Amino acid sequence: MVMFLVMLLLLPPHMACKAHILNCHVHDPHPPLHKYHQSGDLIFGGIASHSYIISNALAFTEEPPQVLREELVVVPKNYQHVLALAFAVKEINGNPQILSNTTLGFHIFDSYFMARGTYHATLLLTSSPERLVPNYKCDTKNNLIGVIGGLDPLTSLHAATVLDIYKIPQLTYGPAPIMHNKTPGLSFYQMVPQEALQYEGILSLLLHFRWTWIGLLTMDLENGEQFVQTVVPMFSSSGICFAFIERMSKVSFITEVQDLIQEGAKIRDKIMGSKANVMVLYGESYSMIFLRWFPYLSEEEEEMGEDARGKVWIMTAQMELTSAVFQRTWDTQIIHGALSFTIHSNALPEFHKFLEHVSPCTTKGDYFIKDFWQQAFACVFPSTVTDVLDQNICTGEENLRMLPTSFFELSVTGHSYCIYNAVYAMAHALHAMFSSRLNSRLLEDNGKVESQIYQLWQFHHFLRGVSFNNSAGDTVSFNQKGELEAGLDVINWIASENQSFHKVQVGRMNPQTSSGEVFTIHENAITWHKWFNEARPISLCSEQCSPGSSKKAKEGEPFCCYDCIPCPEGKISGQKDMSDCSTCSDQTYPNKNHDLCISKEISFLSFEEAVGLSLALSALSGSLVTVLVLLTFMKNHNTPIVKANNRQLTYTLLLSLLLCFLSALLFIGQPQKVTCLLRQTAFGIVFSVAVSCVLAKTLTVVLAFMATKPGSRMRKWVGKRLANSIVLFGFLLQGGICIVWLAISPPFPEADVHSVAEQIILGCNEGSVTMFYCVLGYIGLLATASFTLAFLARKLPDTFNEAKFITFSMLVFCSVWLSFVPTYLSTKGKYMVAVEIFSILASSAGLLVCIFSPKCYIILLKPELNKREQLIRRTN
Repeated sequence: MVMFLVMLLLLPPHMACKAHILNCHVHDPHPPLHKYHQSGDLIFGGIASHSYIISNALAFTEEPPQVLREELVVVPKNYQHVLALAFAVKEINGNPQILSNTTLGFHIFDSYFMARGTYHATLLLTSSPERLVPNYKCDTKNNLIGVIGGLDPLTSLHAATVLDIYKIPQLTYGPAPIMHNKTPGLSFYQMVPQEALQYEGILSLLLHFRWTWIGLLTMDLENGEQFVQTVVPMFSSSGICFAFIERMSKVSFITEVQDLIQEGAKIRDKIMGSKANVMVLYGESYSMIFLRWFPYLSEEEEEMGEDARGKVWIMTAQMELTSAVFQRTWDTQIIHGALSFTIHSNALPEFHKFLEHVSPCTTKGDYFIKDFWQQAFACVFPSTVTDVLDQNICTGEENLRMLPTSFFELSVTGHSYCIYNAVYAMAHALHAMFSSRLNSRLLEDNGKVESQIYQLWQFHHFLRGVSFNNSAGDTVSFNQKGELEAGLDVINWIASENQSFHKVQVGRMNPQTSSGEVFTIHENAITWHKWFNEARPISLCSEQCSPGSSKKAKEGEPFCCYDCIPCPEGKISGQKDMSDCSTCSDQTYPNKNHDLCISKEISFLSFEEAVGLSLALSALSGSLVTVLVLLTFMKNHNTPIVKANNRQLTYTLLLSLLLCFLSALLFIGQPQKVTCLLRQTAFGIVFSVAVSCVLAKTLTVVLAFMATKPGSRMRKWVGKRLANSIVLFGFLLQGGICIVWLAISPPFPEADVHSVAEQIILGCNEGSVTMFYCVLGYIGLLATASFTLAFLARKLPDTFNEAKFITFSMLVFCSVWLSFVPTYLSTKGKYMVAVEIFSILASSAGLLVCIFSPKCYIILLKPELNKREQLIRRTN
């Protein structure tokens, strides 16, 4: 039948009129059960979703009954939608500021939540009020100006299929349907904010509470699939994972109840088996009726139902806590603590008063109220039954205040608020159109608008640009896509023990805010489900990683499921759930827990610390001993032991050893540019002079014994000239190396932040490492030559053979510096400097003790040996 009627609509108007002109005065054989009519000069149409029809499916396994058994079930809460339209029209008719010369009327029909009922209602609106004649008006008083509806996307889509043909504006108070072949904004206006605002609001809510592991439940409809395809990548890019995505089958009221129960039990088990405590639900207006089945799907009803209710439900604006009549005594705890995005609404005090006076006795033309009243108050009117002995009789004096809020609310709901605004939007657009001189119109003698003068396509221009403030102070206007420019409220649903509930606004999603804070939430105002013991619910796949660790993804699982691994050495994570550990700055280092960067200690070998102080005292002690030895030798300047083996060379050696001890002090203290330039070069030069003196002494001893042989040519080499030349050559060559070093790549102060994790080591960068080892190598070369000559001359026949002591001194010297290189390279920080200082002091002390202690012993303790005869006496 519906397809036949739609095909008739495609006929030209004159052909349709011919086809049905004979039936203009015949009543429709199947009049709608629910309608609400009020006459007026201009008519607003309404498509309500007030009740649905349940019937058993026909399997055709046996002969079907002649009459299909059907049962009408009212959704009591949706009756407020009908009353909101009636109230708005009444208020406008009583307002002389709007359409003062025109009265408004309305025709409201029920869609019964199905395509057949929606098409039927839409065709009735476009034809005569009492006669269904598609594409023909048998009554010229049906001046339909626009249609308000529907509640669900499919209802709106089915209505738009017919209304688009006539260019009749359609103002929906539910989500926009997906219209593939429809020109956007042509005759479709959405009285709710755009869907994208809800998506952003849900995401902001999840991120605020750090709920990253959620379940997603949608209806298996085109809008539900679009919701899934939109939010899954959107949420995933923000770090949110889905424990499951479950689609509820499209609800058909011509179905087997057992099939519905089986599907509900399957979905319930999926919810119960998930660790996710947060469920995002995107459904139709009637979805809550089926959601409330969940606690009753198990044999262990009470125990299992409690677990099922221990979730945080996040619902979209389309959904209201609605109960069917058979759910009158059902527990409402499943929604306790739920969060819902609802259409922003303000209180309408006059509407509240209007609802308080609604009764079957005072309502005229309302064919909705009878079934509503009987099912909402569980009573019957005497005229509807023959036997009233066992029935509660409806007196008509019942009050809507007696109904639980899941059945009916006296405060305006979001959808009713949209209907109220839709009526006013059309009224203001009509007022603007009639007031405009650009639109020609004729008035009858009684001042009423002639119905055939205006065209509906003209009305769209004014409706698209409408903007006004309603009685609650909210601004109503459309954007370029025909969507209402408004925000959303975040509501916390709190269930009561009397099967009722109340709503508390805990947040706002307001894109028009001037502060720039689109999403706001008042966490302290939220009441959570008792299952969470009043604590803030947590919904995570894995426990949060504590500071000091990072996340490691589990193979084959969503990225929200991970293991926690400790941060590696040198890295930290200062917050929970870090994806990776970060490296501290050069001036800081990780603590033991790897959750904090600590400022590094400035480290250098200073005079204040024990190591530095002891080395400094050792250097000063060596210098003092050297000075005392020098003074002793100078006091005994003319004694044979001082004069032996070049006295000036001895003084030069002592002075160089003094400078060697003092050069160690350049290595102690905070490195400066000058000290970095001087300490290695000064050390290299003075040690080269000292070792050159030792070499000269050794060579002098060797040459002296060789010169004593008769006819020896070595006598010309024996003397001060050769010794001085050796010392001068050793000094000049080392000095040349140091000058080249300073010219090419000189040492400079440096802060080493990498060698030791906990310290910033202040030291001297040697510049050219090659030149540094050239200096050491040259000293080593001189020392090796001295040691070799001294070793060869150690057995020369002399009472006081200085070559023996030089051999021991150079043995100590070479041992110290051979062990210096690996030790120096294996230490870090200030201890590297300490190793070099120790090597300087040890080698200097070795030369001083081994060479000069025997002489000092003779000078101070054995002066009788300090004679020429004793020195030149040869041993056998």
